[in-house]
Amino acid sequence: GYCACAKCCSWKFNWIGLPVYASGPLKGKFKIIGQTASGRMARPGTVAVDPKLFPMGTQFYIPGYGWAVGRDTGGDIKGRHLDLFFWQHRSAENWGVQRREVKVWYPRD
Repeated sequence: GYCACAKCCSWKFNWIGLPVYASGPLKGKFKIIGQTASGRMARPGTVAVDPKLFPMGTQFYIPGYGWAVGRDTGGDIKGRHLDLFFWQHRSAENWGVQRREVKVWYPRD
């Protein structure tokens, strides 16, 4: 799991202390803290996905977490791995790394 803290998201700051994108297509541009790769704000039910496998908007049912939508990406999220958003860092840490059988619904084009 992840939250909006710098430890979870690896957000970097430029030389004058303003947050910037750490990676991705908007590298170096100003970032609104908590904004996902889809442009929406992160909230519970947001998951980071590998967009090569799960397009933005893919829906998931994750036992123990509930319903979620792929609205974010992450540098370490590759293949069939998901990263679940939590409001609090401790909740993200408590979730940790788990193997779950997840149901997937791909978005319609």
